[in-house]
Amino acid sequence: MNNIIGDIVKKILFTGARSGIAHTTIKELLNKDCLIYLTVHTDKQLEIVKNTYRNYKKVICLKVDITNPEDLIKLEKLDIDILVCNASIGEGGSIIEIPMEKVRNNFEVNVFSNFELVQKVFHKMMKKNNGKIIMISSLIRLVPFNFLGVYGATKSSISHLAYCLKNELKLLNTNIKIILVEPGPYYTGFNQVMLDNKYTWMNKESYFKNYIELIKRRENKIFHIIERKKLKSVVKTMIRAIESKNPKFLYQVPKSYGMMAKIYNFFFFF
Repeated sequence: MNNIIGDIVKKILFTGARSGIAHTTIKELLNKDCLIYLTVHTDKQLEIVKNTYRNYKKVICLKVDITNPEDLIKLEKLDIDILVCNASIGEGGSIIEIPMEKVRNNFEVNVFSNFELVQKVFHKMMKKNNGKIIMISSLIRLVPFNFLGVYGATKSSISHLAYCLKNELKLLNTNIKIILVEPGPYYTGFNQVMLDNKYTWMNKESYFKNYIELIKRRENKIFHIIERKKLKSVVKTMIRAIESKNPKFLYQVPKSYGMMAKIYNFFFFF
């Protein structure tokens, strides 16, 4: 591995890279001059990605549960130039009755564990006074979506913390860049899992028991309309954030969705 690393310009760590936006972005980076640490949540997922990238020496696959302190210790030993915090889960359901363990777990994965990883990686970046930390949030933080409030709150937290972190680092006069990417709804399968998982516990005792079928129809209709089926625009944005010497702090993509979200937010919450 040392010989490989010696010839590499940038070393990039992706969390939550089994599929979706991170997976597609990694495929675009395969022929570029970088070493990719690709992390997934389970041993089964690790077997799959190892098979997928078995012919690429510059892709190192690791099993990393970011909520597991022992797994995070593995990452402390790595020299990372660019950290892409993509690990995320989504819990659906009404705020008034969603089990609190699901709320806590959603925040643990999306917010607490991701920022604990940021702290660990930052120390090494600070020693060499260089690096990029890319946080993946979502445009849902600008548009409250019924029955996805917990997930939206985690993404709001990510964006808020990223803004504060960027401003705090100005005092240190460091070359470490903080980048916030807020994608709109893209079809990766993630949204469908999030929409459906609440029905495993929204049963006959739910306050909304008489509206479950209505909620399902509305959600499926809305996401069928708004989801972008192709990932080209968001992957292009990710590559720009990774490769640019002077990246922007905030990337909202698709741009049209970012504008619509701001307009919605202005008129309904002004």
